[in-house]
Amino acid sequence: MELRHLRYFTVVAEELHFGRAAQRLRMAQPPLSRQIQALEAELGLRLFERSRRGVVLTAAGAALLDSGRGVFDALERAVASARRAHAGQIGRVAIGYVSSLAYVGLGELLRAFRARTPSVDVVVREAPPQEQIEGLLEGRLDVGFLRGPVADPELVAESVRRETLAVVVPAGHRLARRRRVELSELAREPFVGFPRARSPGFFDQIMSLCRAAGFTPRIVQEAPMIDLMSLVIAGFGVSIVPESLHRVGRAGLAFRPLVGAPRADLVMVTRSGEPSPALARFLELARKRLP
Repeated sequence: MELRHLRYFTVVAEELHFGRAAQRLRMAQPPLSRQIQALEAELGLRLFERSRRGVVLTAAGAALLDSGRGVFDALERAVASARRAHAGQIGRVAIGYVSSLAYVGLGELLRAFRARTPSVDVVVREAPPQEQIEGLLEGRLDVGFLRGPVADPELVAESVRRETLAVVVPAGHRLARRRRVELSELAREPFVGFPRARSPGFFDQIMSLCRAAGFTPRIVQEAPMIDLMSLVIAGFGVSIVPESLHRVGRAGLAFRPLVGAPRADLVMVTRSGEPSPALARFLELARKRLP
């Protein structure tokens, strides 16, 4: 049975008159009658009782009409769903992000996206850059926000923000009295840092800056980026972080800009290829909201 045959049957069943049904379908009555006869022959059922007084449904016809209407209702819902998906109004977007983004921009971005696309399922996950890259390559994430260059040919990265780097020290530290700090002044300071495996690009950038200033940092403790603040407060050492982390608002810390204002890129990373409509809408909004 073709869908058009079910459509012909449904209109005839609703009108109980071949002439009026043909007018609704914008076709001649004889071809419509032949199509209904062919459908009955295919099914091996009489769908209509025909007499001089008119046309009435058989029990089989009444049952087919009820089910047929359900088919068309489901088809309309499916088409509407497809159109909404094409417009990016439904779907799923899985987002990875580095912890510092939670304090500057992520909340506002997610709020704006949900206001525009309330039916899109949004999943967010804080993860270090290397874990985000793996999630993107394996399809567990659709977009990631991380620091440092991304060289994988299967991924596309674009810079969405450049952040100034700052040194963070305990509030009572001698450098806390400075307005700005020369990087070379950190040469003899113990450092707390994050494992290179968590963010190779950003780690290498900090190492390169320090070597250019004439020293290699003496890292005495390692921890995830957001946990570095606790180690600095405890006096384990100093750290170099994106300046946005000052919004963590922890007492006992001092953030001081570095002379020369070195910067780190926050990059937005996706798989190469055409994004889904929902993801495309999210990427467009992120480009506007994050700079």
